[in-house]
Amino acid sequence: MIEENYREVEARVREAAIRSGRTPEEVTLIAVSKTKPLSDIEALIRIGVREFGENKPQELKEKFDSVSQPVHFHQIGHLQTNKVKYVIDRAVLIHSVDSVHLAEQIQKEAEKRGVTAEVLIEVNAAEEDTKFGVTLADAPGLVREISAFPNIHIKGLMTIAPFVDDPEENRPVFRAMKQLLLDIKSQKIHNVDMSVLSMGMTNDFEVAIEEGATMVRVGTAIFGERDYNV
Repeated sequence: MIEENYREVEARVREAAIRSGRTPEEVTLIAVSKTKPLSDIEALIRIGVREFGENKPQELKEKFDSVSQPVHFHQIGHLQTNKVKYVIDRAVLIHSVDSVHLAEQIQKEAEKRGVTAEVLIEVNAAEEDTKFGVTLADAPGLVREISAFPNIHIKGLMTIAPFVDDPEENRPVFRAMKQLLLDIKSQKIHNVDMSVLSMGMTNDFEVAIEEGATMVRVGTAIFGERDYNV
């Protein structure tokens, strides 16, 4: 069932990319496996899936250390400074960097391990009180500050759009993110390449792709509803 769900989402990703004049290869589908058992990840690994997203650093660590073969785990949830040590050499990409304070800790842990951390700057594009992230206006300044850290490489931007009944309502949010990405890219900041735009989830990933997403984070449509009481 999970495998079939993944194939269905993969097809929708492909169609959305083609519809917007892009190639499907330009969009990475991240299967968000948070709260789901390792067996679900293994089922997808068997059909060739290699990109998985986790919210909690400890859960990412446990799954990374237990999975049957190497795959890419993405840290997509809010990251506290005291949890950076769990993901620094395990996450292929940290999507949720939203402060210099967090970047300082990532730099410290990355330097300690002799690695370069690949990160995205999290932007609260709709300025929701319940969401983490820097504002659209403050994002360029944060990018410039963090670009100075030698063991951090900024790959692009991430946003969590509002949960809406009609995904079309989020089109302006995604459009603003794409414009922000292009604006920052045009500044040609050292150590910043702005090649990744992570946006779109189960409810709105097709609209996100149409507006320029290069990564979409899909959980429920692949793994089913989550039981947060376990």
